[in-house]
Amino acid sequence: MTTRRALAWAHGCLSVQSLGGMLGPVLFLLPDGRHVSPLHVAPWGSDPERDTLPEILQELRGEWPCVPFGSDADRALPAGWSATGESFDGAGVPHGHSANAHWDWSACDDRQITMECRYPEDHPIGLLRRRIMPDPSAAAIDITLEIEARRSCRLPIGLHPTFRLPSRPGSVTIEPGAYDRVLSFPGDVEPGAALFSLDRQWPSLGKVETRSGATIDASQVPLTEETEDLLQLCGVDGSLALHYRDEGFRARLTWQKDHFPSLLLWFSNRGRKAYPWNGRHVALGLEPIASAFDLGPAVCTAANPLALSGVATAIAFEPGQIFITHYRLSVEVAPISNPAGHAATTSLAAVRQV
Repeated sequence: MTTRRALAWAHGCLSVQSLGGMLGPVLFLLPDGRHVSPLHVAPWGSDPERDTLPEILQELRGEWPCVPFGSDADRALPAGWSATGESFDGAGVPHGHSANAHWDWSACDDRQITMECRYPEDHPIGLLRRRIMPDPSAAAIDITLEIEARRSCRLPIGLHPTFRLPSRPGSVTIEPGAYDRVLSFPGDVEPGAALFSLDRQWPSLGKVETRSGATIDASQVPLTEETEDLLQLCGVDGSLALHYRDEGFRARLTWQKDHFPSLLLWFSNRGRKAYPWNGRHVALGLEPIASAFDLGPAVCTAANPLALSGVATAIAFEPGQIFITHYRLSVEVAPISNPAGHAATTSLAAVRQV
């Protein structure tokens, strides 16, 4: 059974659940007195049929770590891609054991929440530890992830912050820091719902080609097209903001670029029609990764095109050496830019869905 812990501080309140160790929703208090809640909460969280879903989907929300990132699967890939790298029992679990298991609460007080997830005994990873700490002086949350390996291994890893999007197309701008290039997925994320040209690259997120031959600005979301697709920014500098132009705020994410040199953009825009998505799911994943998309360990540890070009798609872990990474989610006041004349609103809806 999913359990939750909440924590309030001078600049907001947050909720964390045991299933997947997922953080969300989070309600931030802006300096001008408004409340905003940028993290996504899937709309089926109270549906009694959700127990039939994979654990990661049952109460999908907010942000969580993925070790390993993605999953091994029988999928068709273009020339140059192969699943000949390292694999193991459990590599087919979507986004890893910790994204589908209940975490243990190890320490909770008025300053932080600490939780742990122990992996199966035959898994190369032994333990994840996650520490969530609101900044007492700001509308921000600092998060630490520790990974302890049971045996030597190489794995793709990632973080999975997922943000809510308003209904008006193009009302939110993705504002990445510096990056080298944009890559499209070498396949179909969802059959019949692909948007971007297959296995291509471009210099800018602002000009990306679709499979119909059109060019779109993929930095303006929600997209107008119904799609389920991915883009990967390589060589990112460890920072990105989302400007909610109708609501007058930015959500900002920063992370250690030496640990996560790429950023995966998950465009979930009414493209999946089966339960529980039902053509209604609109969200944006902004996911720092050391991975080749979400293609799993066997592809990410092989000589894939990204790795051959110098982009790290896996991290090496050794027993006795704890991997520690830090990242931060914050919000700030930003200009309201509302050409359609929509009224700016606060965003309490996600909180009410808990």
